[in-house]
Amino acid sequence: MSDNNSRRSGLHINLDERKLSVIFFSLFSSWLLAFPFEGQILYSITDYYCVSAYRYVFIVIAAIFTGLFSGGFIARNRKTAKNLILITIIVSMIASGVFFFPPSYLWIAALLPAAFFAGCCIAAWGFFVKSSTPKNERIKTMADMLIISNILMILFNIAAIHISPQTGLGLSILSLFAAFLLALKLPAGNVEPVNKENSIGIVKPLAFLCLFIVVITVNSGLMYQVMGPAFAHLGWLTSWYWAIPYIIAIYIMRNLPRKTNRTYMLYVAIAMIGLSFIGFITLDRSAAGYFTVNSLMMGACGVYDLFWWSILGEMLDFHKNPAWILGTGLSANVLGVLLGGMIGNAFISADMYSPHPTLLALAVVCVTLILLPPLHKRLSSLMEDHVYLTVFSRISAHGKESQIDDTTEFENLSKRESQVASRLLQGKTYRAIAGELYISENTVKYYVKNIYSKFNIQSRMELIEIMLDKGKGAPL
Repeated sequence: MSDNNSRRSGLHINLDERKLSVIFFSLFSSWLLAFPFEGQILYSITDYYCVSAYRYVFIVIAAIFTGLFSGGFIARNRKTAKNLILITIIVSMIASGVFFFPPSYLWIAALLPAAFFAGCCIAAWGFFVKSSTPKNERIKTMADMLIISNILMILFNIAAIHISPQTGLGLSILSLFAAFLLALKLPAGNVEPVNKENSIGIVKPLAFLCLFIVVITVNSGLMYQVMGPAFAHLGWLTSWYWAIPYIIAIYIMRNLPRKTNRTYMLYVAIAMIGLSFIGFITLDRSAAGYFTVNSLMMGACGVYDLFWWSILGEMLDFHKNPAWILGTGLSANVLGVLLGGMIGNAFISADMYSPHPTLLALAVVCVTLILLPPLHKRLSSLMEDHVYLTVFSRISAHGKESQIDDTTEFENLSKRESQVASRLLQGKTYRAIAGELYISENTVKYYVKNIYSKFNIQSRMELIEIMLDKGKGAPL
């Protein structure tokens, strides 16, 4: 009875920690999205004082990128991560307060450290995602955070545009203050150490994911710089509708049944991006045109943002420093936005209505289509059971065993090799296989090496593909 009570108590604490983590980070992210990260508060304030926002935007994004990339080197455990988060929020509140005063050198002096620490804070959040949310549930944590932060951002934007820039700024500072109070309650103890076996092979999949993120988010940067000015006259609509399709897409993806193959949605989202830019060329600058173009683009952004946020969330188990994983992955996101924004700004400076940005964006879509299959393959070899990476999970356990039995006879695997291979196909770790078969992990590695040698393959993903090819008639 006492054991059951402890388990319930532990579960209760874990759930509370997850909610605390999500709400705290949503409050902080809403400030980041509404103000320094090309937010409407920043644009409203610069318009109020008749100064150009572009002199701040790209410098701030570059500082956020640097902070994301550096976060994993600064935050080494949950204690340093918590301290870094608290320092970031204090710096951010002070920096935001500077913008209640007329433009001066203090604006840049305040924005740069705030943006850098904001990037570090995002990376540091990785520690609390890992400790508060079980594996395979992190897609919900990421989705909840993205939804809540964007809803709050919309409210801040409406206040800044339709009431006053100072009102929006004041609300965002209150959001930071609330985030600070919640961050004080974040746990600071050590997290469970990472099995060194799990860290094998994380670098290449992460690098390929980062490349994919950079390529596809170039479109986001182009959208900010090209589509935004084109529909600037529709401020009454853009102030609130901008992120609505994004929120809806994330909500839908979050609540799809687990058996749903979300991989197809990635291809649908690529098509939506292409159609968005085609619509930008062919449609007028009316409210209907904006509604169509923005719905397609931001809906696709929602699908893809949740894709890599959730993938990075699952990758946290594969490295001793979750801040390094989350920071590195999201720095690719910011880098893509920065590059796309710089390219879009260059095109606008030459000719605002030039079709070149759209043609470039369509070229990026084509490159994305080329990159997606190998990305899927690399990630699936690392985490076959992720909801976006359904490769073998739709086959029943009976189907898996039947396929491995059939192939075993053909490939002449030993009985023990067959047992190890069937468990590899179920996504189990070497440690789990060793425990079930009452052998050492080194022995498991020995059998895996033999299996790969007999199939003439190099990875678990290739083994899965062989099984799929041989078992197309297996029951689902």
